[in-house]
Amino acid sequence: MTIREVSERYGLSADTLRYYERVGLIPPVPRTGGGVRDYDGASLGWVELIKCMRSAGVGIEALTEYCRLFQQGEETLEARKALLVEQRRQLRERMEDMRKSLDRLDQKIENYDQGLARKERELRGG
Repeated sequence: MTIREVSERYGLSADTLRYYERVGLIPPVPRTGGGVRDYDGASLGWVELIKCMRSAGVGIEALTEYCRLFQQGEETLEARKALLVEQRRQLRERMEDMRKSLDRLDQKIENYDQGLARKERELRGG
């Protein structure tokens, strides 16, 4: 498959795919005689894995290290665990950000409720 076909299939830009190759997330993709990247089954497997893990919230640094170890044949249970630990840390961080956003939203709603109650009292003459 060409880079364009892979981009369309996986919803990733060609720049993203080139970046993944440049930083080592996917092994170098062979080129045809005309210099066009030729994604084979192995390359597509890496693209699919990376997209899935990124969608799950795995950070690019942890993913890069995991892929590097795997491609060098050094992927171990410790590397898998480290990847999961990093994913958990990032999810907790995002949950904390969401909690703070919810708190701010709750405060805004409370402020509106107080303002509405005040207006209602003013309209009733009290």
